[in-house]
Amino acid sequence: MTTSRRLADRKVAKFQKNITKRGSIPESTAKKGNDYPVGPIVLGFFIFVVIGSSLFQIIRTATSGGMA
Repeated sequence: MTTSRRLADRKVAKFQKNITKRGSIPESTAKKGNDYPVGPIVLGFFIFVVIGSSLFQIIRTATSGGMA
């Protein structure tokens, strides 16, 4: 099935218009970059769990004489 030249020219013009607008978005929809993906409370809790668990493991290993 062939497309008429007029219809093809209309499609090309539509896509060419989109190409010239590519990358230019309004300031209101652009991300600012100041938002953290994880909150400070969650990050603090994660660090507390990781460091606390490693300290607990070290203490347990030291008190058992190195044979855990």
